[in-house]
Amino acid sequence: MTFIELMTSLIFVAIPLGLALFLKLGLERDILVATVRSIVQLLIIGYILTFVFESDSPVFMLLMILLMIGAATQNIIKKGDGIPGITWMILLTLVTVETLTMGLMLGLGIIPFEPEKVIPISGMVIGNCMVLSLLFLNKFKDEVERSDEVIELILSFGGTPKAAIERSLKSAIRTSMIPTVEAQKTMGLVQLPGMMSGLIIGGADPMEAVLYQLLILFLILTTASISAVMVGYLAYPRLFNQKLQFVGLTYRKGKTT
Repeated sequence: MTFIELMTSLIFVAIPLGLALFLKLGLERDILVATVRSIVQLLIIGYILTFVFESDSPVFMLLMILLMIGAATQNIIKKGDGIPGITWMILLTLVTVETLTMGLMLGLGIIPFEPEKVIPISGMVIGNCMVLSLLFLNKFKDEVERSDEVIELILSFGGTPKAAIERSLKSAIRTSMIPTVEAQKTMGLVQLPGMMSGLIIGGADPMEAVLYQLLILFLILTTASISAVMVGYLAYPRLFNQKLQFVGLTYRKGKTT
């Protein structure tokens, strides 16, 4: 694809922009900002990846992965407002998931230690971990706010913090994992996955594309479970003080004083 063809494809931006203007949805600025940011960010990352692939240096490969982890962490912690120490929890989760999945793939010889394989797959792992963490935090905070009286009641009858919050915690974990599980059920029937489509468009053998896509699906399932469970079990103790009293989300206290 040439830059001229890319510019022509902006018609697919003009259509939603026109609808937003016609219906007065107030999304015109967001659409334009999103379009410009995506173009700039992807072009920059394209040049960076070209440099990293050509250098074939493990140092640049590691720096690229750390950059992705840092960017994902910054995006997630915005949703973790109200949970003390959420930054280090997210960082630990992302590093753990990336180290575990990449370590297993490299150790078992599933993929070679090459930038062309490690960086794109790491990006998918970290990106999916980010999305699942966002879904979990959104649901978990909502569950805690709606169940605070139940939590305090269980504590008043001598229940432990874990017992008091377990229902809310497991509900949030389950809810955040459902989209991943449901998407896998219809994969290949309703839609062709992104990686598979990209490989086929790039000229790869369809069966090779299928095998790589299955690898990514299995990885996504792992990241979905580990990220939601890790963030959840790291976060919930911070909602209780040293006397095992429920203090809830800290930003709520700030709003009520």
